[in-house]
Amino acid sequence: MLYNFDEIIDRKDTNAVKVERCKALFGTEEVLPLWVADMDFRTPDFILTAIRRRLEHPILGYTVPPANFYPIMQKWITDHHNWDVKCEWIGFLPGIVPGLAFAVQSLTEEGDEIIVQPPVYYPFFHVVQNNHRTLVYNQLKEENGKYVMDFEDLEQKFTAKTRLLILCNPHNPGGRVWTRKELEQFAAVCEKHQVTIISDEIHADMVLPGNGVHTPLATVSEWAENNTVTFMAPTKVFNMPGLISSEYIIPNAKLRHRFAEFLEASEMNSGNIFAYIGAVAAYESGEEWRVQMLDYVKANIDFVKDYLEKNIPQIVAMIPEASFLVWLNCKDLGMETDELHKFFSLEAGLGLNKGTVFGPGGEYHLRLNVACARKVLEQAMKQLKDAVEKIVGSR
Repeated sequence: MLYNFDEIIDRKDTNAVKVERCKALFGTEEVLPLWVADMDFRTPDFILTAIRRRLEHPILGYTVPPANFYPIMQKWITDHHNWDVKCEWIGFLPGIVPGLAFAVQSLTEEGDEIIVQPPVYYPFFHVVQNNHRTLVYNQLKEENGKYVMDFEDLEQKFTAKTRLLILCNPHNPGGRVWTRKELEQFAAVCEKHQVTIISDEIHADMVLPGNGVHTPLATVSEWAENNTVTFMAPTKVFNMPGLISSEYIIPNAKLRHRFAEFLEASEMNSGNIFAYIGAVAAYESGEEWRVQMLDYVKANIDFVKDYLEKNIPQIVAMIPEASFLVWLNCKDLGMETDELHKFFSLEAGLGLNKGTVFGPGGEYHLRLNVACARKVLEQAMKQLKDAVEKIVGSR
């Protein structure tokens, strides 16, 4: 079956975050909203059909997970990521960001130090600071157009108060697919300092063609398996984030019990009926759609790269190895980050994420979501080109 990713779908009047918050974030509603990390592609029919089928029954009552819920997750992870997980390691999670907060709350105390690697997905900062833990930065370095870990700096950041390190694997916003060698070195440093790792692997199923495979951190060593809390989800890759359906994988029984006990005590260990149905449908029937979607996204990324190089050389794209997010370095436009953000929204009519919200290293950057119809992306690049030519011509 061939899926149509060229379809343009109007998301107005659906309470979509990327539409409803434009005025507040960009000062105008007249922008192409290319910021929030969901897709403008139609949620796959096999998911919508499964939900419609359930809606034929007239009662939406209290619900337990379907019998195949955890086995199908186990099979997907084993088949796609070469990780021989056991069903008892897996649990339901009502979203990965809440999961990060639950991990912070259940595995650390107020005042403990937690290391993150900016520039990185900004809720990493929020779950640390809002829970009164101490945020420690191990900033990534850019080498040859992509981010790498600064292990020398990381070694210096551990103290007697360090309890957790939150890893983004694959990385957001830089799109790195960390290699097994990098992850082995990373795990070895954490083992040396005996620090538990939370690995956010929501983009695990979004490795783009030609960029190798995703390596779950927990697979790189026996120590890593026993000291990593892994978060995954079908919601990102199958464009159903509104269903709030994620999973944790914790092989270590003691660590798993501690985390699960906290979820149970917080009454946060179960999902809604459609969270279960959507996840099962995605993992059962989603592979063909996933492959075609990634091919389309890769072509969109290539289009942006080529367009910028030919028409707007002042903006350089960091080409992602995974995900539909492109990290744009706009330093050569000669503006500070706030000014850049305003220029993109008010002059180019584009709503993108401001780089500084991703922490140190985000200066002069903006994050672009290319998971949209090609015509929308072409219009976005034309608007950007026209806006840049105006300011270049006026100098």
